[in-house]
Amino acid sequence: MSDAASKPGGVLAQHVEETVESVVKLHRDHDSKATSLQRAIDKITERLGRPSAPLILLCVVGAWTLFAAVRGGGKVDQPAFAWLELAATVAALIVSILILVTQRREDLLADRRAQLTLEVALLADRRSAKIIQLLEELRRDDPGVADRVDAETADMAKPADPEAMAASIDREGDEHKA
Repeated sequence: MSDAASKPGGVLAQHVEETVESVVKLHRDHDSKATSLQRAIDKITERLGRPSAPLILLCVVGAWTLFAAVRGGGKVDQPAFAWLELAATVAALIVSILILVTQRREDLLADRRAQLTLEVALLADRRSAKIIQLLEELRRDDPGVADRVDAETADMAKPADPEAMAASIDREGDEHKA
């Protein structure tokens, strides 16, 4: 964190604290909209994503295999291995669905963050354009500054048009595909 953003003693500046609070509120709002089933799935997925999960799985499979081998007198082709295969397949299917459900919920938050980022960027662009307009106005009004025409500054004084930019990106993408 920069020195300008923090005060002596580690206390955050007011504008930084407000920004942090707004991000925390965004996450809190997202979490409050989750159903109890979604929260349960998130917890299960979180536990399955820990490094201990594959170790536990290996221990279970090893114990199952050892039990089947001892019970079958060393024979490999037994019903216990078919049941192990079925259990592993069902577990893989369930884990895949859990991951998809969790990812879908996280994608909603990511989409909301992206939308906010875009809105903030467009607002910042408009503010910058307004500042340039005001500076140009000030320059024209000051008799001590030579009057000149600057096409680049005139262009920068206009806010970006998101629709025109999106159309340009689409055109570039179409040309690249061709």
